[in-house]
Amino acid sequence: MNAADTSSLKLTQNALKVLEKRYLKKNEEGKVVETPEELFSRVANSIAKADLLYGKTEDEVQYTAQRFYDLMTSFRFLPNSPTLMNAGRRLGQLSACFVLPVGDSMESIFDAVKYAAIIHKTGGGTGFSFSNLRPKGDVVGSTKGISSGPVSFMTVFDTATEAVKQGGTRRGANMGILRVDHPDILEFITCKDNNYKLNNFNISVGLTEEFMTAVEEDRDYPLINPRTKMVVNRLKARDVFERIVNQAWKNGEPGIVFLDRINATNPLPSLGEIESTNPCGEQPLLPYESCNLGSINLAKMVTKRQDAGRLTSRGLDVDWDRLKETIWDAVHFLDNVIDVNRYPLKLIEENTKANRKIGLGVMGWADMLIQLRIPYNSETAIELAEKVMSFIQTEGRLASCELAEQRGVFPNYDKSIFSGELPMRNATITTIAPTGTLSIIAGCSSGIEPLFAVSFVRNVLEGTKLIEVNPYFEEEMRALGLFNRELIERISQTGSVRDIPEIPEEIKQVFVTAHDITPLDHIKMQSAFQKYTDNAVSKTVNFPNSATVKDVEEVFLLAYKLGCKGVTVYRDGSREEQVISKQSTKTIDSQVTPDTTKVKKLIPKKRPPVVTGGTRLMKTGCGNLYVTINEDENGRPFEVFTNIGKAGGCASSQAEAIGRLISLALRSGVDAEEIVKQLKGISCHQPTWYEGGRILSCSDAIAKALEKYPANKGKQTKSNGGKEDDSLDKHIISHIGACPECGGAVEHEGGCAVCHNCGFTRCS
Repeated sequence: MNAADTSSLKLTQNALKVLEKRYLKKNEEGKVVETPEELFSRVANSIAKADLLYGKTEDEVQYTAQRFYDLMTSFRFLPNSPTLMNAGRRLGQLSACFVLPVGDSMESIFDAVKYAAIIHKTGGGTGFSFSNLRPKGDVVGSTKGISSGPVSFMTVFDTATEAVKQGGTRRGANMGILRVDHPDILEFITCKDNNYKLNNFNISVGLTEEFMTAVEEDRDYPLINPRTKMVVNRLKARDVFERIVNQAWKNGEPGIVFLDRINATNPLPSLGEIESTNPCGEQPLLPYESCNLGSINLAKMVTKRQDAGRLTSRGLDVDWDRLKETIWDAVHFLDNVIDVNRYPLKLIEENTKANRKIGLGVMGWADMLIQLRIPYNSETAIELAEKVMSFIQTEGRLASCELAEQRGVFPNYDKSIFSGELPMRNATITTIAPTGTLSIIAGCSSGIEPLFAVSFVRNVLEGTKLIEVNPYFEEEMRALGLFNRELIERISQTGSVRDIPEIPEEIKQVFVTAHDITPLDHIKMQSAFQKYTDNAVSKTVNFPNSATVKDVEEVFLLAYKLGCKGVTVYRDGSREEQVISKQSTKTIDSQVTPDTTKVKKLIPKKRPPVVTGGTRLMKTGCGNLYVTINEDENGRPFEVFTNIGKAGGCASSQAEAIGRLISLALRSGVDAEEIVKQLKGISCHQPTWYEGGRILSCSDAIAKALEKYPANKGKQTKSNGGKEDDSLDKHIISHIGACPECGGAVEHEGGCAVCHNCGFTRCS
């Protein structure tokens, strides 16, 4: 991999780009005014200061700060993104995960909306259970009106999240959960059937043991009105389960969480039931709790041993001593974060400090396996996963026990619940979270996922592409004398080596990607890590486009059988208009939906001799833009002409090209509203203001002119209630596979969507 030496730090070019774009301090002009070393020093010094609260001297604090700095700059461990962004800075909000309660009253609902906006503004993600809201059509006692139900109120949360935008560094992300026994469950299951709705939400159905037993026994189960606690209906469990499976097959949502299983391991049952998780599903929390996360890089936990065990033939093994040292430093780090954190709400601060939950996880798991020559989809890998995570959990608890001796147990520690166990400083220790941007910074594979590609194309500059190669694979190929550009270009077309004949079979088995292994292999790996994880595991089970509904059902049932706490699935290409990553044109062209046998060719309507319309002046940063929109015989937009600047100039030619393509789309039957959605919000380097609104570019101006056209007024951007939105809906784009910031392909991994080109992540 190409490396940029930033003094003592060895960073890939992409890691440096991600740091500059998302993490390093900038001045008011947007210029980066911090180096990566200064970032890690800022974070280390800030987090180490918590030791002063426990009687440590300034010298001891400096020693701790140096250990934390070494921990991060060696990339053995990185904390969650808000800690890297905000530690030692004015905002100071360091937690990634929050859960807010939503009670069955207008006051409680809009309190939750307000609190969520405050959290999103500081860079956190929020989880909600809507299970306590009365169902649609139920009586509203205060007004004798009719309730609109949970799904309706979810749109209020979604709109508020979109408005906040999180300052451009981290976008709002929500988890919405509804119990399977809520009367509105069928509406909830399909509430994201339209890819343009609830785009700031991940949704999951909360499954109960009673429901899963009813599925197994093929019987019905009760729906309970949360207001009255009365049974109001009964549904056949298998029918509901099949609907969940079908929808997940169709577009990846909803996911499922096993609520009773989560509460069976709730360390604080006396404080109430856990009803929701953070946006990616790996962190179950009580209302008004937050959790700070961090990940150990397992790629750095491999060493040469003369007495290497049976796991490997390369003289390499897990460096257990280094792993132990890293675990203890990481637990110390994460416990300190709780004390120096500036919480967005006082109630969240009180609950977080009362329980002191931390979530220590891993990344670089695929890299560790590759170094040890262990195929990801092997029993040996499953055995090692259990051994590694068991070690992390055990040592993490021991480290927490030592902190408890020095600092005291967490305030809500209940001796009756933890009888027979050593007293701990933290109610939970381990969580496996997504590590999208963190793994880019550390230069390792993401979370516990397989490689997303052995080789892929990265956009490095406008119009410039760079072929990226996995460094371990490059090393292997060079050692075998097989490394050459032609080979790498072939691999980059699909990302996989399985169909490359000259690569030895042993190498193919080790360098498997997310789409090379079966969905059942994904679940087995998730289950292996879940066995020794206090909270939950964030992981995406990837399916090929050809997977059947039955395949998804099998994975859901296996996840339940193997003890997982939840499942997220994604069938490649299942979201409409998705830009498929790592696939050749031939593969993409051959893809059809299961019920489609032929593709109908669109033929644009011919232009009649005379059409009528109007011309609108739009001011842009490039000058006055005149947009002419003509109608068809039914009064609908039929064609668009543009005029700006000198004929033959760059702006003129670009605008003319856009006009021609819009005209072609309109004459081919594409709705004008859909064209507006695609163009509106595209920005350039010269935005301007016009008629009280912001014009971001010529494309944006043309879209807004089309939107304002009289024939289009009646249905003006239904998705946003008719209001003028001055940015392209980035969540829509990320849902359909293209990164909203660089146009690269989005990978679904770790329960999230991540762009490996620029570090954009759809999840908070």
